[in-house]
Amino acid sequence: MKIAVTTASGKLGSAIIRELIRRIGTENVVGVARTPEKAENLGIQIFQGDYNESEGFFYAFQDVDAVLLVSGMDTPDKRIGQHQNVIHAAKEAGVRKIVYTSIFGKDQDSSFNPVIQSNRQTEADIKKSGMDWVIGRNGLYIEADLEYIPTYVEFGKIENSAGDGLCAYTSRSELARAYAEILLNDDLNHNTYNLCGEPVSQAKLTNAINIAFGTSLPYHAVDKETYLKDRQGELGEFMGRIIAGIYNGIHDGGFNILSDFEQVMNRKHYSIEQMIEEFRSLK
Repeated sequence: MKIAVTTASGKLGSAIIRELIRRIGTENVVGVARTPEKAENLGIQIFQGDYNESEGFFYAFQDVDAVLLVSGMDTPDKRIGQHQNVIHAAKEAGVRKIVYTSIFGKDQDSSFNPVIQSNRQTEADIKKSGMDWVIGRNGLYIEADLEYIPTYVEFGKIENSAGDGLCAYTSRSELARAYAEILLNDDLNHNTYNLCGEPVSQAKLTNAINIAFGTSLPYHAVDKETYLKDRQGELGEFMGRIIAGIYNGIHDGGFNILSDFEQVMNRKHYSIEQMIEEFRSLK
């Protein structure tokens, strides 16, 4: 079985490629990247492909059995057409199966909702493509918090608008293992899976970070408007609204989701503590 992975130079795409290589070898995996040079270290054939056009993907997908479409990072209004380019190329190239890295989240009034809705449209486009398909809805990456620890320490606290809301986190390593299984196991076809761990509060996440990293950070909840203004001030209008929308969504229960990870992997998803330990071991 030959598998192609998009955004091969990205953190998630490269993690999935490494797991596939471990399972089926370098000769059975190809990658697609907008800048192939950034993915040369993976040791596989890398094709040039830009989500804004389908031609590069059509050539990359020749003789490929399955494609992993990693969700793009452009604005929601652009993502739908970009993903359609990849879906069209896969169908035209005769690909049998397509897998999409979507995101979970409930339809609610938050600035993150346009991202969720653009993912849902791509899910619908994939389901009607005529190819075998699987949708993975990813939890929030715990790495985003762990990589931000130096900034938390600088400010002396972890602060956001999630309050007591629960959030189901995941890690790129856990996702890599799950997506490799999804790509290789056709018994999982034609299903949508929530790929995440047990939902936890910000207070529990903060406590786990303090224990693992020897910090003494408190968790401080702020109201939604205050957090939105703070994120926009630091990150700009678009990204600030996205990040604030995520934490506002956590506050409102949008990320308190039951996991299907065990159905995919026949084991429970790593706990917060296990994900943190793995993150530290890979640094």
